[in-house]
Amino acid sequence: MSAKKLVECVPNISEGRDRAVIEQVAAVIEKVEGVRLLDVDPGADTNRTVITFIGSPEGVEEAAFRVVEKAAELIDMSHHSGAHPRHGATDVCPFVPVRGVTMEECVEVARRVGLRIGKELAIPVYLYEEAAQYPERKNLAHVRRGEYEALAGKLGQEEWKPDYGPNEFTPRVARAGATNVGARRFLVAFNVNLNTRSRKLAHDIALDVREAGRAKRDERGEIVRDADGRVVKVPGTLKAVKGVGWSIPEYDRAQISMNLVDTSITKPHEAFEEVRAQARKRGVRATGSELVGLIPEEDLLEAGRYYLRRAGQSAGAPRRQLIETAIQSLGLRELGAFDPTEKVIEYQAGLVDGRLIKMTNREFVDELSTDSPAPGGGSVAALSAAHAAGLGAMVANLTVGRKGYEAVQDKVKAIAEACQADKDFLLAAVDEDTDAFDRVMEAFRLPKKTDEQKKTRNQAVIVATRGATLVPLRVLERLPELAGRIAELVEIGNKNSRSDAGVAALTVLSGAEGAYLNVLTNLAALEERGASDPEIRRRADAALAGTEHHARQARQSIRAALA
Repeated sequence: MSAKKLVECVPNISEGRDRAVIEQVAAVIEKVEGVRLLDVDPGADTNRTVITFIGSPEGVEEAAFRVVEKAAELIDMSHHSGAHPRHGATDVCPFVPVRGVTMEECVEVARRVGLRIGKELAIPVYLYEEAAQYPERKNLAHVRRGEYEALAGKLGQEEWKPDYGPNEFTPRVARAGATNVGARRFLVAFNVNLNTRSRKLAHDIALDVREAGRAKRDERGEIVRDADGRVVKVPGTLKAVKGVGWSIPEYDRAQISMNLVDTSITKPHEAFEEVRAQARKRGVRATGSELVGLIPEEDLLEAGRYYLRRAGQSAGAPRRQLIETAIQSLGLRELGAFDPTEKVIEYQAGLVDGRLIKMTNREFVDELSTDSPAPGGGSVAALSAAHAAGLGAMVANLTVGRKGYEAVQDKVKAIAEACQADKDFLLAAVDEDTDAFDRVMEAFRLPKKTDEQKKTRNQAVIVATRGATLVPLRVLERLPELAGRIAELVEIGNKNSRSDAGVAALTVLSGAEGAYLNVLTNLAALEERGASDPEIRRRADAALAGTEHHARQARQSIRAALA
């Protein structure tokens, strides 16, 4: 998906059993231009389906409204039951910034959609999380208190007046319920499986781990209240986590169902390990986990690194290996198949690996050898540097766990991880360089018949050329540290891999020189148009000098050792 601005929307509809209804609701999304349906995840016992789609802000806004409209047409809440709390036919409709979009922009999208739902569909709308207009409504649990069954009594009261739509329990509302529209960070719906059917045990664990915790009790077992009569809470152990315990007959086991509302605070593997510890205290065991909907790639990568480090192994592994380690360690396949290409949002949205990097070696070099000017030297320079990073990670990993290298284990493990990060950055730059060149060509194709057109075209060429300059500059500025790591590996790494470290030193230097030449070429083009940038030249000179220093040091050390 090529859209520069990407928003995710995750409506939850109150139907998880009737396939025909679920498919009809999901179908409206695919009719909206600029939107991609990523995942449809129904649950029979919860009688709820989590739908995930992504696209431009405008496209997502339209698709979300259509989902609410279709769900209200097909789902009758007066006959609904399920294990999950719910408010309406479309229970929640959150918008999440993914790329090039701020939270404030998502709030505006949420409010526009909410207004339209209330006005055109006559459905009560409550804004929650970041979109909330009242502090007490930020918390979805407060907004949804009493669930659908409480709406008849709440509507009509000033306290529960919706942000948009009718403040009365009309026949329309009796059928469709209310919809909660919000803007939030990426939420991971993550369930941990237990080797028990006991809902009570599961809920007891949930109370201990969720941030809201549980009601404090005195020595007689009575709930403790403060001077204002409010229940005093004992906070849970996990921040930014909501959770309940339930029993799922379909799986013949109980689960702790959690919403990880900010995985920069609590990662899935941290939640899993804490639940496992709490379960152990109660004589039960966490046997695996379940992911409902999608997950950011970085959350699985972090889990993979965590479990490899805990085992004393190198976490400087390729992404696919880290993700497989995470899947196995979290037991994500316990209840069924788990395919990362279907469950990781970046993979579903096409945000990982561009066209060139997906090619085989043969396809790439064949493409390179045609009369097309791109891919060209800039992409090859980035690829050369990526090869250096890959070799650096290899030499470091071949040193991990080897006899005679005990004193440098922490160092080589850190180098392996850093080299893997360099490798992924540089591989992405292979496509970025060609994409930047294509934008320059597009600018040159703009019309130039009138003076105004010439002015517009010239400015567009300058902007595109500056962008094409920054890609190789970013590559170049990444390489002094990479070259330094390679030079260090020559001294402390596995001696049997010295020649590999030597090739890494040569390819990092090749990548740096190639990126430098591309920077100079583009700077010359800018100068011709009166837009010179001496600061970029200074940065490029410094980065090349730093890379040359470390690469020369590595080369001399290897030659001396092999001589």
